[in-house]
Amino acid sequence: MRTSSLARLFNTEAENDWRQEAACRGMDPEYFFSSEEIADKRERAEREAGAKAVCARCQVRQECLGYAIEAGERYGVWGGLNPQERRAYVRSTLGDNRSTEQVS
Repeated sequence: MRTSSLARLFNTEAENDWRQEAACRGMDPEYFFSSEEIADKRERAEREAGAKAVCARCQVRQECLGYAIEAGERYGVWGGLNPQERRAYVRSTLGDNRSTEQVS
């Protein structure tokens, strides 16, 4: 049986205190992952928007996003960002850090 990253996070990583406060706790983890089985782009976009809406009301969104980036999560909505948005966020953050280092 296939287990998603989100399911493994809630089942095996007790040291992540923030997950107890996650808005997605108890939800079907597949809700946060676009299935390749969904051919309709509109349907996938609606599913992603629904997942992001859950994240938008979550009080531990930043912790979740940090976890996903650190863990190298390649799929799903984490901390309100999809994989492409996370990559852009990391690039912009690295760019900001590099400019700050050059100014210092």
